Amino acid sequence: MDLNLTGKVAIVTGGSRGIGKAIALQLAREGAEIAIVARGKAALDEAGADIARRTGRAVKAIAADTGDDASVKAMVAAALATYGRVDILVNCAAQPAGQAKPPALAEITTEDLWADVNVKVMGYIRTAREVAGPMAAQGSGRIINISGLAARATGSIIGSIRNISVAALTKNLAEELGPKGITAVCVHPGLTRTEKTPDVVARRAAAQGVAAAEIEKQMAAMNLVGKLITAEDIADVVAFLASPRSIAINGDVIAAGGGTRGAIYY
Repeated sequence: MDLNLTGKVAIVTGGSRGIGKAIALQLAREGAEIAIVARGKAALDEAGADIARRTGRAVKAIAADTGDDASVKAMVAAALATYGRVDILVNCAAQPAGQAKPPALAEITTEDLWADVNVKVMGYIRTAREVAGPMAAQGSGRIINISGLAARATGSIIGSIRNISVAALTKNLAEELGPKGITAVCVHPGLTRTEKTPDVVARRAAAQGVAAAEIEKQMAAMNLVGKLITAEDIADVVAFLASPRSIAINGDVIAAGGGTRGAIYY
């Protein structure tokens, strides 16, 4: 299937690693022009060079902090100066989650909550706010917000709050920006294999006194397909959602965790 992404311009935040990098790579493979965004310039430049080497496409690497208004404004301006337009925004920049046990209620501080919300919720608002004008001027655009299945489960108060908020933001963006030709969709990954997974597996194996293979088995058993979903699997879903062929999906949430056990969600 031709996703009709050739020549489209995409900004991918959190693009230097993990799911964000995998998304940027897949969009580039589909023919899109890519600007990747992250705070760390060294990692960002390395990711950009890797994507360019693997796809043969130039990648614009823009160091920016999505937790800061001025930094986001400058980032979008830089992308527009390079490409002249923005067709796709993928919001994937967030504080790392799932690397350690979430804090209990008594352990949560204002700083803990705001650090997460400022980047993953307000950060998504900042980037959407800056691209909305250029997208409206061209009469089209697609905003894809990467959230997480913690929105549908207990166990992490902060994780649930930030991810539910992203889903709510997405629906509001779809309704407000729809008349301007801009659509929005939210993706909820679950437990996903990234470059950080081996360290997580090693720590859990040491804590439980078992082999790493046993931890991998436990993680795979958490979903219905019985395998650990990879960042590349999420990128395949996002590439379709970024395409004009996904126009039927707007304002909604796509769960991409391999199938959650037990719960019925409709």
